[in-house]
Amino acid sequence: MNSQRITFYNDQGVELSAKLEMPADNDPVAYAIFAHCFTCSKNFSAVVNISRTLSLNHIAVLRFDFTGLGESEGEFTGTNFSSNISDLVAAYHFLKDNYRPPSILIGHSLGGAAVLASATEMDNVKAVVTLGAPADPLHVKNLFQESLDLIKEKGEATVNIGGRPFTVKEHFLHDLEVANMPRALKSMNKALLIMHSPHDEVVDIDNARQLYQDARHPKSFITLDGADHLLSKKEDSLYAGNMIASWVTRYIKIPKKEPLSTDKQVLCRTGDEGYTTQIQAGDHSLLADEPEKLGGNDLGPTPYDLLIAGLGSCTSITLRMYADRKKWPLEEVKVHLQHNQIHEKDCESSEDANAKIDHIEREIELIGELSSDQRQRLMEIADKCPVHKTLHGKITINTTLAG
Repeated sequence: MNSQRITFYNDQGVELSAKLEMPADNDPVAYAIFAHCFTCSKNFSAVVNISRTLSLNHIAVLRFDFTGLGESEGEFTGTNFSSNISDLVAAYHFLKDNYRPPSILIGHSLGGAAVLASATEMDNVKAVVTLGAPADPLHVKNLFQESLDLIKEKGEATVNIGGRPFTVKEHFLHDLEVANMPRALKSMNKALLIMHSPHDEVVDIDNARQLYQDARHPKSFITLDGADHLLSKKEDSLYAGNMIASWVTRYIKIPKKEPLSTDKQVLCRTGDEGYTTQIQAGDHSLLADEPEKLGGNDLGPTPYDLLIAGLGSCTSITLRMYADRKKWPLEEVKVHLQHNQIHEKDCESSEDANAKIDHIEREIELIGELSSDQRQRLMEIADKCPVHKTLHGKITINTTLAG
């Protein structure tokens, strides 16, 4: 994965802050724009999780802060629903002019209403996704219902949303009142996916029903069962991201990606952003990474995880083959492994007090109606697996510079 910090300007010349989540190989099959929820930001956890999940599916995502929010310039008090739409259109043209035209729009909550209202201004967009979106943008006034009279009387009021103070002006409400979502939906000639939780206590599920009723085909609905409005649980936003990645393949042209190629058994590729590494082993692709505490993105096992996984899988495969050949009732093998580097002084043989040796703990579970003799023999066979022999044998590594 590859997160790039960028900025672009809206039609008022205000600099907007954004991050472009790119696939690890910097070669996306499509581009998407993500509009965050009311008073949220591009760094909101659900936005990040969904965007990164899409990038793992080779879809680049531009997530940005609306004017006056997050790290974007401008004053929030001067913004409204129409300015959100203008910011989205600016994001569209930024990608179109500097990368490729985006084909996917995604919006959360009021951001979902904004992508619906702006989609007709983006010719290259083929698919639109909403998460917990209101059928009427004016629904957002429920977040500060107790301040509506003060806003009408004074022209503005400071309201508390999510524990933070925001000044809402009367023009913000007036702008919401003139928004016509049914008309926007009927004029939107694009595929629509509505995602909503039946447990949403902020924007009721009936909003999804109304949106679906007003929209033209092709349209789809996916429930976010068990999720709250903000998709606070990581598993909910990851699920949403994977569902979006699958759904869009029906409506946008996805070019077939050629796998990384090599004349060797394995190819590993690490780009210039972070430690996320693509691995191509024959026809199989996977990722390696480092944990976040070491500066990685934690998108795959570490190199040492892969090393001991090779030992573990070789062990279990070898035992499976042996038991099958002997026709023994081995139902399942589980191999638990732990790698550590320990000081030689903690070992029986110690010559250099500062030296460390690699130590692998391997615990084998043999499941099935096996006799004690059979179990003992299988434990002996475990040490004969090819990877075990390789790790214990003399290894020569020849390194050359390619090209």
